[in-house]
Amino acid sequence: MESRLVSSSSPSIRPSLSLSKYTPTRRHRLSLPLMAGKSERGRPAAVSCAMGQPPSAEEKKKEVKLWGGRFEENVTDAVERFTESISFDKQLYKQDILGSRAHASMLAHQGLMSDSDRDSILQGLDEIGRQIEAGEFVWRTDREDVHMNIEAALTDLIGEPAKKLHTARSRNDQVLTDFRLWCRDAIDAILSRIKNLQVALLTLAEQNAGLIVPGYTHLQRAQPVLLQHLLLAYVEQLERDAGRLLDCRVRQNFCPLGACALAGTGLPIDRFMTSNALGFTAPMRNSIDAVSDRDFVLELLSANSIIAIHLSRIGEEWVLWASEEFGFLTPSDAVSTGSSIMPQKKNPDPMELVRGKSARVVGDLVSLLVLCKGLPHAYNRDLQEDKEPVFDSVKTIMGMLEVSAEFAQNITFNQERILKALPAGHLDATTLADYLVKKGIPFRTSHDIVGRSVAFCVAKNCQLQDLSLDELRSINPVFDKDVYEFLGVENAIHKFCSYGSTGAECVASQLDYWIAKLDINRDKDIN
Repeated sequence: MESRLVSSSSPSIRPSLSLSKYTPTRRHRLSLPLMAGKSERGRPAAVSCAMGQPPSAEEKKKEVKLWGGRFEENVTDAVERFTESISFDKQLYKQDILGSRAHASMLAHQGLMSDSDRDSILQGLDEIGRQIEAGEFVWRTDREDVHMNIEAALTDLIGEPAKKLHTARSRNDQVLTDFRLWCRDAIDAILSRIKNLQVALLTLAEQNAGLIVPGYTHLQRAQPVLLQHLLLAYVEQLERDAGRLLDCRVRQNFCPLGACALAGTGLPIDRFMTSNALGFTAPMRNSIDAVSDRDFVLELLSANSIIAIHLSRIGEEWVLWASEEFGFLTPSDAVSTGSSIMPQKKNPDPMELVRGKSARVVGDLVSLLVLCKGLPHAYNRDLQEDKEPVFDSVKTIMGMLEVSAEFAQNITFNQERILKALPAGHLDATTLADYLVKKGIPFRTSHDIVGRSVAFCVAKNCQLQDLSLDELRSINPVFDKDVYEFLGVENAIHKFCSYGSTGAECVASQLDYWIAKLDINRDKDIN
C-alpha cells in the first residue's frame, strides 16, 4: 500500500525482450486512435490498410476472411455490421502491437520463425503503429476487429512473413492479453487521479484549519466536527478505493498469451518468455481459464463502482452545502454554470454530474455481470461485449475524479455563514452526557438527563450553554460550575480525545499522517 500511487510521469513497464520502438509509454496509453479513410456515408472504406490509398475497383470487393478457408460464401452485410467490433476495440491497438511484438520475438527465439521474418514483422508493426498515430491507417469493418485489421495490414505491407505471426496464437488469448494490458494501464491512470483528488482535499483541509462545521446523521444535526476531519474522511475512502484497484491489478497481471483457443498448443512455445516481456507476473496456469473468465474485468468495474459511489456522496454533500439553504461553500465561476432562463442562477453542475454519472459506472458493472452469467466454458462470442462497458467505466471514472479535484481546488468555505449556523441543533448534547459520565452517572441515566435538558432548551428557545446553573440543577443536582467547560461547540471539540476522533490534536495527527503517506511537500504541493 505504501508505494501504490503511480504518477502520470512514472516510467512505464518495460518488456525484457527487445521490442524495438513500439513499447508504449504511459503518455501514449488509453488514447483514442484517429479515424481515417471514411466513405461519404461515414463507413470505413474498403481500401488497403497499408498506406491508406484510395480503393481500386478490385479492392472494393470483399476480401476473404483470414479464417475463411472452410467457407464458400461471404457473410451478409447485416451480419458483418452486427458482428464487427473494430468500431470500439481499436482502442486496444497499442496493446495489440506490443503483444504481437513479444509473440514474434518468442517465436523466433524458439525456432518457429526466422530472425529475418521476425525483423520484418517488427518493422512492419512499427510502420502500422506510426500510421495509426498519424491518422493514416484505415480501419476496415470487413476485417472485423483490431487484431485482424492489424494482421491483414501487416500482410499487405510485408507479405508472407506476416502469415507466421499467428502461429500458436488465437484471437481468444490475443484479445485477453491486449485487454489485461489495457486494464493494467487503466488502473495506473485511475490511481494517479485518485492521488490528485486526495492532494486537493488535503489542500482544502490545510486551508481551513480549526473551522468547525455541523456533523450530520440522518441529515439532522448531530455533533460538531472539524471540517478537516470531514475532508480527511473522504481521503480515507479514496485510499481504500486505491487499495481495491491495487489488489485487482495484482490478480489480473497474469498472461493468457499462448493459451490459444482454449487447449494450448503442440508447438514448443515459451509462455514465460512472452509473459516476462510484457511485464506480467507469470503465464496463467490453465489455458481454459485463461480464455474464458472475465473476473479481472468484473473486479475492475466493481472497484470503479465503489469509487463512483464515494464520489457521488461527496458530490451530494457539496451540492447541498452550495445551496442557499446551507450556504456553507461557494464554488468559483470557473466550476459553475448558469441557467438559460434564470439570470441569477449559479449551479454546481460538475458535482451534480459526478453524482449522476455514478449511475452509469454502476450500470457498466451490472451489464458485465449479466453478460457473464451462465456462459459455458471456454470462449463465447458474447464476450465481445465486455469491452464497451469497461472503456466507458474507465473513461467516466477518470473524468469524475478529475473534475472532483478541479472542483475542490475552486471552492471557498463560508466561515461566517457556518459560524452563524453552528449554535442551532444542540450539537454539544453528547459532550454534556460525557460530562455526567465523568461525574459517575451511568450513561443511560446521563442520556435521559441531557434529553430533559434539551427539551427544557426547546421550550425556552435557547441553547444548552445559555441555561443557568440553577436551571441545570433543577433538572439534576449533579451539575456544577465546571459544566460550562463542556458546553458550546468549541468546548465540545476540545473534549474529543479518542483515536480517530474530531479532536484538534487527533485531526492534526491524521493530517500529518496523510501528508507523509502521500509524500506531499507542504510548502510546494499545498501552500
